[in-house]
Amino acid sequence: MASLISIVVLVAVFLLIAVRKVGNVSLSIWQVMFLGAAAVLLTGEITPMEALASVDTDVMLFLFGMFVVGEALAESGCLYHLASRLFSRADSVGHLILLILIGAGALSALLMNDTLAVIGTPLMLYFARRHDISPKLLLLALAFAITTGSVASPIGNPQNLLIALSGGIERPFITFPLYLAIPTVISLLAVYAYLRRAFRDEFHPAVLVHGKAEIHDPALAALARLSLVLLITLIAIKVTAAMLFPGIDIGLTWIALVAALPIIIGSRRRAEILRKIDWPTLIFFVSLFILMASVWQSGFFQPLIAKSSLDLASAPVIITVSVVVSQFISNVPFVALSLPAITHLSTSAPAMMALAAGSTIAGNALILGAASNVIIIQSAEKDGEALTFWEFARVGIPLTITQSAIYALFLSFLPM
Repeated sequence: MASLISIVVLVAVFLLIAVRKVGNVSLSIWQVMFLGAAAVLLTGEITPMEALASVDTDVMLFLFGMFVVGEALAESGCLYHLASRLFSRADSVGHLILLILIGAGALSALLMNDTLAVIGTPLMLYFARRHDISPKLLLLALAFAITTGSVASPIGNPQNLLIALSGGIERPFITFPLYLAIPTVISLLAVYAYLRRAFRDEFHPAVLVHGKAEIHDPALAALARLSLVLLITLIAIKVTAAMLFPGIDIGLTWIALVAALPIIIGSRRRAEILRKIDWPTLIFFVSLFILMASVWQSGFFQPLIAKSSLDLASAPVIITVSVVVSQFISNVPFVALSLPAITHLSTSAPAMMALAAGSTIAGNALILGAASNVIIIQSAEKDGEALTFWEFARVGIPLTITQSAIYALFLSFLPM
């Protein structure tokens, strides 16, 4: 019975994130997750040493570095200045949403979806206020775009990277787009269709009037631009090295920290920037790692997958199981858990691509399905905008079902 405590806590966390209230007390997502981690620690479901070992320092340092860069871009006005130039062609809400889906979807394949979540959230809120558009529409567009766009790249998200490294994939930078680029483009069009249906009143024909955003702090903006150039250059080097020299790997953590150095070292506002970065989201991730490690150690899900009579060599089955189970134990632990079982049955590229697609688009169903969702929502709440569990789910669940069908149909026609 003790092993079920973690599962009970997990369910309670999901429910609290859904309702976000206990009596008259309103709770943020990070507070709920923190309470969940505290509960499994206090009940002995996970020891303090195990909890400490469960925290992925690479993820935490990566997020820290990206939060520093993102905060400097926003505080200096550089982010909005660049955006006004990039999106000035959008003459309507529909056109703007399409540009966001295409731009964020494409960039998430290179910059990793968490990076786009950090940089993109303040930009979406800026567009919402500038053009009087629902922030919920723009936040959902960003969340769905970066999750969906990251499917077709081996470095688009952590679970894809795990599959590329441990799934026996030859030439992953060719294999991933070869199998997944077409259904990903179709899935991004599905995002547009669902958003248009859910927010039909927002898609009015009024012409958007773009203004030129001014730089608030030229000195900080120069450092932020340098950080952005470093970030993009190092990622380009990483991608090139991965294609030409597979044995050489430049860690994303180091890329993020190097990109943050000009701001931390060179800016007189470093203390202010460090104070303003999204610490609650960092607390959320520490708590998430602890709770998920406890759930993993409970051994509840492993036998269910191992004893299942499902055909885990079939693309539709892999995608369906990935989408469902990833809602409960998060997609990265699910991929780590299921890779040995799937590779035992099939080492084909379509099977691995089905695992990548299903575990990634699982993030479009519910807020907790993807780390990038949490980053977006926590950052928005910090700026006074809220997107609830149910507002996300009412669009995300039917969208995920549709996208699952798209990937399943496409991969089913390929030999397993």
